Amino acid sequence: MHKKKSSFETLVFVIFLISLFYFIEQTMGTANFFKTLMATAHDLLLNTVFFIMAVAVLTGSFSSLLFEFGVANLIDFLLKPLVKPLYNLPGVSVMGIISTYFSDNPAIIALAKDKRFMNNFEKWQEPLLCNLGTSFGMGLIVSTFMIAQGNRMNTNLVPAVIIGNIGAFVGSIISVRMFSIYTKKRLGNVKKSEQLFPKEYYRETRPGSFMERFLEALLDGGKSGVEIGLGIIPGVLVISTFVMMITFGPSDPSKGYQGLAYEGIPILPYLGQKVFVLIKALFGFSNPELIAFPLTSLGSTGAALALIPKFIDLKIINANDIAVFTAMGMTWSGYLSTHVAMMDELGYRYLTGKAILSHTFGGLSAGIIAHFLYLFF
Repeated sequence: MHKKKSSFETLVFVIFLISLFYFIEQTMGTANFFKTLMATAHDLLLNTVFFIMAVAVLTGSFSSLLFEFGVANLIDFLLKPLVKPLYNLPGVSVMGIISTYFSDNPAIIALAKDKRFMNNFEKWQEPLLCNLGTSFGMGLIVSTFMIAQGNRMNTNLVPAVIIGNIGAFVGSIISVRMFSIYTKKRLGNVKKSEQLFPKEYYRETRPGSFMERFLEALLDGGKSGVEIGLGIIPGVLVISTFVMMITFGPSDPSKGYQGLAYEGIPILPYLGQKVFVLIKALFGFSNPELIAFPLTSLGSTGAALALIPKFIDLKIINANDIAVFTAMGMTWSGYLSTHVAMMDELGYRYLTGKAILSHTFGGLSAGIIAHFLYLFF
């Protein structure tokens, strides 16, 4: 794609930048803005990114052990009977759920490249793998991170996280079923002649003794966790820093802006106040600032997780919010930043708009369901 070196959009962007910096100058002051920008990014890197990376390393090692010693295959066997009635997908789809839950959204693409796996799907079912996988992306990392915040909140968050997982599960069904309406109309109901994957009764393992395989799986899984941790750094530092700076005001209103970390111009709470009655009714949020989490999840779940410690420090979050965040964080899990690439890899880029629309409703449903389940239990 090529454009002129200077075009109308160049002029629009320059006007936008000038207007933005004028607004910041009038509100925070240029020096305070840049000090806050750097201080916030630095604090997020040290106190949030490395914590998430540590969680990713541990969960990566754990999930690698589950795959190495066949536990994941056992889970696959036990859950297959549920997949067809719930998602109207072949039983092997559960492998996509497991792989993305233990890692991240794109993990399902590796399965989609396996012809033995894909031969089990009818043509209209193939694009549904994108929404199915995205619904469970980073599930284990999100769940363990939320549980770990229980000490800071002096609350047992395990029940809330379980409810959040249930909400994400129901949201995934809504997302996949909605998307299937479009794919059936566009691609038709074409059967495939044979199904190869169910004939595979063996799994690949690492060579060596039990202990050697154990250690290798442990270390290889940990290495994948490091890669996930490094991969979320741009999202956390760029997106979270921006979101923080449009969520919170001065640290001490009596002193004004001091250039400290997490100061900013509270635009999101202002907008949240306008629709807070609706947000509270649907999700049970206790404060308008909390709208920042689901909005950030659209681009990066890792970046959204970085907001949680700050919410806890401000004492504006409770167990219900954790349940809703877990559900929406898993279901949306950065889908706006991965959906286009994933649909392209699957070969259905022209259906991306429908996939995103369906998944938007799936994520909203996940949060609403988690809220009402929490109230009920």
